[in-house]
Amino acid sequence: MKVSLNQKILSRNEECAQKNKAFFKENNVLCLNVISSPGSGKTTTISRTIKDLHDQIKIGVIEGDIKTDTDAQKIRAAGAEAVQIETQGACHLSAEQVYNALKALEAEKMDVVIIENVGNLVCPSAFDLGEALRVILLSVPEGDDKPIKYPGTFAEADVVLINKIDLMNYIDFNLERVLADIRVVNPDAKIFQVSATTGEGMEHWYDWLMEKKKG
Repeated sequence: MKVSLNQKILSRNEECAQKNKAFFKENNVLCLNVISSPGSGKTTTISRTIKDLHDQIKIGVIEGDIKTDTDAQKIRAAGAEAVQIETQGACHLSAEQVYNALKALEAEKMDVVIIENVGNLVCPSAFDLGEALRVILLSVPEGDDKPIKYPGTFAEADVVLINKIDLMNYIDFNLERVLADIRVVNPDAKIFQVSATTGEGMEHWYDWLMEKKKG
């Protein structure tokens, strides 16, 4: 019997993902896997969340980038512990990389661990990292066709954040179309319209996050 390289990679990843799930369950840590295109505002959204909720929950962040630790520096400046993973060209994080990062992060001391995946709407969605919930960011400047172009990614979302809504009046973006398209592929996903820059709508995202943390 032939086993493809992709099958081997996914099998190994699934084993590590299960280890991560066990770790999070044992330590009562909520883990979010945040996926989006580059420039959608993932780091800004996470940073604002850390600042606004610092007196309610302790958040740790695992940053995934092809190169540099720029985003990890921003997260630390926001007041949270962060571990940077440089993928050296890979377009997604793996569960094994996350498993190793959890030790460096001392994740057992956290209430919430946020994994900021590599900027990409394709590859990251295929790899389970052991997270409890998956968050997809879609920013207004990206355009309103992303849910139909990447239905598999949006179908796996527990929550979709439509970010940079403060730019809605300046960009041709059909919000009704986006909402309808998301509902077609994922009727159960929570959808929040936010601006991580101005703070608009962020309270709804915070309420959802705090509710999930409480279980």
